[in-house]
Formats: sequence, structure tokens, C-alpha cells
Amino acid sequence: MQMQMLSQSHFLSLYPRNSLPLSSSISAFSGGRKIVTGSLAFQHSGINSFPISHGIKLASPVMTSNCVLPSNQAQIVDFGVEDSELDKFAAVSNKIADAAGEVIRKYFRKSFDILDKEDLSPVTIADQAAEESMVKIIQENFPSHAIYGEEKGWRCQEETAEYVWVLDPIDGTKSFITGKPVFGTLIALLYKGKPILGVIDQPVLRERWIGLSGRRTTLNGQEISTRNCSSLSKAYMYTTSPHLFEGDAEIAFARVRSKVKVPLYGCDCYAYALLASGFVDLVVESGLKPYDFLSLVPVIEGAGGTITDWKGQHFNWKASAGSPATSFNVLAAGDKEVHQQALDALQWR
Repeated sequence: MQMQMLSQSHFLSLYPRNSLPLSSSISAFSGGRKIVTGSLAFQHSGINSFPISHGIKLASPVMTSNCVLPSNQAQIVDFGVEDSELDKFAAVSNKIADAAGEVIRKYFRKSFDILDKEDLSPVTIADQAAEESMVKIIQENFPSHAIYGEEKGWRCQEETAEYVWVLDPIDGTKSFITGKPVFGTLIALLYKGKPILGVIDQPVLRERWIGLSGRRTTLNGQEISTRNCSSLSKAYMYTTSPHLFEGDAEIAFARVRSKVKVPLYGCDCYAYALLASGFVDLVVESGLKPYDFLSLVPVIEGAGGTITDWKGQHFNWKASAGSPATSFNVLAAGDKEVHQQALDALQWR
């Protein structure tokens, strides 16, 4: 059977909600809580996110290596946001990701100018245009919400806001400009400082991970889970580059690297997506900005994983007009035991 990948918006254009083809099993939201009965899902609220069968490829089977598929339970955290509101936010986040993807695909593996920021990290017209397309949709749908983007920072007439969208149009610009599709578009929505929605979107591969407060993480609409891994010595670990660690952080990372089974490099945000899907056990990074990791929190926790700083503390960043994009050390694991063992190895104080 020929396999085909459709974006969610494209699928909806082909199959309106009132004529959605059903397979022999479904998973659905009822009253805002997910009821799992099989492989095909839809949402009563009208969120633009539908997994489908009928020969359309959505996700690959999870490999287990020396680690096993989990009995992990997702870390379902409810921050008091109404289900109907979450559905609305998720629907708009799909539109935001679609808009960014349309821009990014036009420039992928094409010739364009590459500029250097003050910190010498690269930025392209694709980063800038994608962020503008994302901002436009947020401002049209939620004019009272604030926006904090990697490229333009704080956008809001007020100094603070209850809801703040944190955006990274292309996380992994170096991968993007060298034609490697392991970059991603990152979208987070903070409510009173806490991430209640997270999206990791790979626009070239058309893979979209969505994490929502109180719900299981999905990849193209199918629920996913991290895998169990009982020991650091059995773990497959990713970091973007060993050269990004400096000083004490480099020494701490080396202690973890020496204990894992396989250290791997070069995936940017895609490594965290693979962790949520059960292909990777550990991700260790240093010096990440809030727009680099806040979207990852709901995705990983909703899949049963754990993500903290190197001291085991949950992230606390208060977005405001005067908030600097401070750097954080990030540790994510699919299994709590491996997370603790990695913390012990880091010895970060």
C-alpha cells in the first residue's frame, strides 16, 4: 500500500468534520477528557487535529533497544484551565504551526542570506518570516495575549500578561541552513507562568507533537509514550553538540556521557520529540533559552517523561516586557529512574 503523509489542515480540507471517515476504533475527547478505544481520534470541540488510518502513515512503531516500552504514566498536570479553552488554544496552535511550516518549507534547501546575531548564532529570512506569520495568527485570535518570540522578544502593550505565547520559529537554525530536517518549530503557551501547551513541529517531515495540560501527548493525533529504561548504562542519550558545554558544565556532562550506553549528537529539539515517542532515553543540554525548552515541558510530561534543570527543579521563568531570556541547563528523561541517575552523575550544585 502506498503511504502518504498529510498535514492536519490538508486532511481537514479533504474530510470535513461531519464526514470524517471512521475506522473500526476511535479515541475521542468527551467532556474535555480523553477516552481511548483505538487508533482513530477526533475531538468534539472541533480542534484541528485528527489522526487517521486508511493507509496514511502517522507514526513508526517504537523500538525498544535494551529498554522496554513503558508502563509509564503520563505526568498529567491540570493548571485549572477549562477544557474548552484548551481546545481553542490547541486549535490555534495548529494554525500557528501550519503557517510557520508553509514559510519554512519554501526556504528549506534553497539559497538565502544568513546573518549573525550579536551572540554569533545564525538567523535567516525564514526564521524572521515564520515568526511574523505565527504572531499574526495569535494577534488575530487572542489580541489580549502576550507573545515572546526568539527573533523579536516581547510583544504586548502591557508589561505582563496572564497568557504568554513563547515562540521559536526554527529551533536548530544550523540544521536548517545545512539541509538537515531535525530542526523544529516550537510553540509554548504559558498560563500564569506555567506551560499549559507545547508543540514541536517538524514541517519538512510533517510530524507534530502536541502536549496539553491534563492530557496525553500526541504525535499527529496518536497518543505516544516514553519507554522504560532502568539504568543509565542502558540509556541512549542525545545532546545537540558536546562543544556547547563550557567549564563546569562540560565536566558534568562528561560524567553522564561516560555512564550511558550510547551518546548521540545533532538533533536539536527533535531529540526531545524522539524521547517523547520512546526512541531515546535521555537528553542533556546546557545554556538553553526559554523559547528553546518551554514547549518541550508539556510534550515530555504528557508522554510520561520528566524534564527539569540540572538540580532536578522545575523551570521557573516569568515572562514580561523586562524579562531577559536567561539560560537554563536542561535534563529530560523518559524514565524517572534514569532521570535521577543522571542528576546524581551531573552533581550540579
